[in-house]
Amino acid sequence: MVHDLLILLACQLAGELLVFLAGLPVPGPVLGFLLLFLLCRGRVPATLETTAPVLLSHLSLLFVPAGVGVMLHLARIAEEWPAILAALLLSTWLTIGLTGLLFARLAGATGPAPRSVDPARAGDETP
Repeated sequence: MVHDLLILLACQLAGELLVFLAGLPVPGPVLGFLLLFLLCRGRVPATLETTAPVLLSHLSLLFVPAGVGVMLHLARIAEEWPAILAALLLSTWLTIGLTGLLFARLAGATGPAPRSVDPARAGDETP
């Protein structure tokens, strides 16, 4: 398990370094995750499958640094709360709307679901 944690942290560090050195506008952990995906060739190793549930069971602890970051920037958040609120609401509405449109388009592309015939109602014309 320690070996797997070391691999995860090394991939994150490599992602952070690549972002820093190349000046990419992508978060380092995202690039690190991509590196991990390429290292594993799209398959999850069995040892990582046993490590992941342990990390997920303590996922709430990973939000502590984010909470501390919010507390450190509380004055700035107090100054810019209207813009933050507008961005949150607009992005939520856009996400819900676009998801609905995409669902409607994909549901229309597949056509209606096939009706199953109930043998007890085989002669009945009413749906």
